[in-house]
Amino acid sequence: MKITSKQLRKTWLDFYKERGHVDIGGVSLIGDGSTGVMFNVAGMQPLMPYLLGEKHPKGTRLCNVQGCVRTVDIDSVGDPTHFTFFEMMGNWSLGDYFKKEKTAWTFELLTKKFGLDQNEIWATVFEGNESAPRDNETAELLVGLGIDKNHIEYLDKSNNWWELEGTVGTPCGPDNEWFYPRHNKPCGKKCGPSCDCGRYVEIGNDVYMQYEKTANGYVPLKNKNVDTGFGFERLLMFLNGFIDGYKTDIFADVIALMEKNLGVNYGDDEKATKAMRIVADHIRTAVMLIGDVNGILPSNVGAGYILRRLIRRAVRYARDINLSLDSILEVAKIYIEKVYNDAYPLLVEKEEYILKELTIEMEKFNKALEEGRKEFEKTILGIEKHKQFAATKGEIVENIISGKAVFRLFDTFGFPFEITKELATERGYEVDEEGFKKAFEEHQEKSRSATSGTFKGGLADDSYETAKLHTATHLILAGLKKMFGEQVVQKGSNITPERLRFDFNLDHKMTAEELATLENFVNDAVKREIPVTMEELSLEDAKKSGAHGVFDSKYGEKVKVYVIGDVDRQICGGPHVNNTKDLHHVKIVKEESSSSGIRRIKAILD
Repeated sequence: MKITSKQLRKTWLDFYKERGHVDIGGVSLIGDGSTGVMFNVAGMQPLMPYLLGEKHPKGTRLCNVQGCVRTVDIDSVGDPTHFTFFEMMGNWSLGDYFKKEKTAWTFELLTKKFGLDQNEIWATVFEGNESAPRDNETAELLVGLGIDKNHIEYLDKSNNWWELEGTVGTPCGPDNEWFYPRHNKPCGKKCGPSCDCGRYVEIGNDVYMQYEKTANGYVPLKNKNVDTGFGFERLLMFLNGFIDGYKTDIFADVIALMEKNLGVNYGDDEKATKAMRIVADHIRTAVMLIGDVNGILPSNVGAGYILRRLIRRAVRYARDINLSLDSILEVAKIYIEKVYNDAYPLLVEKEEYILKELTIEMEKFNKALEEGRKEFEKTILGIEKHKQFAATKGEIVENIISGKAVFRLFDTFGFPFEITKELATERGYEVDEEGFKKAFEEHQEKSRSATSGTFKGGLADDSYETAKLHTATHLILAGLKKMFGEQVVQKGSNITPERLRFDFNLDHKMTAEELATLENFVNDAVKREIPVTMEELSLEDAKKSGAHGVFDSKYGEKVKVYVIGDVDRQICGGPHVNNTKDLHHVKIVKEESSSSGIRRIKAILD
């Protein structure tokens, strides 16, 4: 049958609501720390406490369509079947119905609602082992529904058993997986779900949690649970007769937009098709993560780093096929306004915010990518010249980019390691990953152990993001001095790639008007695009030049004075950006007391 994504979502939920289930909706994509993962990676993950025995406030029969994010195989995205964001259709029985009802409902859904031929349906069930018996009960129920007994395979624990590894006292049990052929051409062997020819595709599974796992094996559970999971994108693709997930209506308008803007038909050109898939997938995931109820923003750590990597990978592939940043934003709009406007209404509410943050990150990376790409090409050219010279002497030079060269691209030009690695692979090169890690660790250690003014002042590292916030602290101090006098001095700071914390002496809590004045002063300097320069002077000459700082013997004979036009001259070890425009916009998020007579400002770049 042909079915749209919105029809599939409605059909699933209506079917189970008609059978007494409550639609509990989805939870945030962002992990809350309780499960040890950054993102929600499975439909049943939020239900785990209730599968383990807690009472759910909405009863014992539940259903939903839950968004999930998995990025462990991000490098595989670009083929027809991998996605980083996907949805799981689920329904649960918490100590209510069990195998008889569930097998009948799944069979009815597949045959009556989705129109699959019952004579082509296959199933796999647990074959049993020394700890738990063969699941003959499920097999008999399937045959009773009309499934050919020769279409039921018994498979081992690795295929048809669910449990939480490494735990005791938790529910577990066999699962029944449902399969259907992708085409009507058997491979010639005994072809079924366990065959490696790929003819049969799993379309969903029902897990029967009927045992409790103990230290000595399994014992029957008093209250048995059912956990059903059907992949939304996979089933949608299958029901519409596709073997390419990007041909469903979820992506149809997005692909059509890119085809129009590029003048290339999807599927005609391998490079362009891969790039279209990556842009379509990564921007969809980015929209979902930024627009989530617990939305995140790109950063250099944790979940924010994954988001940054997704956006930057999308931009990198878009550039390869000359797809503009405006086109990428149009892709985002399609997801927000057309594809997910009903299922995820919060995206519509946050549309302006989502598009703004995507724009900021894409423009930031576009600049870094342009500069870094040129340096990458210079690096390759240098290796090629070295190879030619070595060849004249009968020597062989391997196609490997050294760890130091990779780190230079990362540190000096903000060029992500992953992109260097991807570009290198495309050019037939390898990268010295261990050498990169060593150079990175050595650099961090130098930053931590420096004692003569270099990378001091509470900097967590000397990354580009930290350097920007470091420059922002200079502007903040300059503004405070202008507002309250030269007696205001720095009393401490702590700067990470995410935010700055700056302590200074002041005899009162700053008012909202004063904070607004300070923020305007800083951002006026940003808008003026003032070059940031450095002079090396003797300590005495630095004083005479009007530079401020702590003047004592710790600096040695020469000091570095960082100059921000007519705004600030300060003795500092660095690092800093080359121009205030790189800060984009500084936002003061908090002003509070640090100690008696000392105030503290916290600020970020947005």
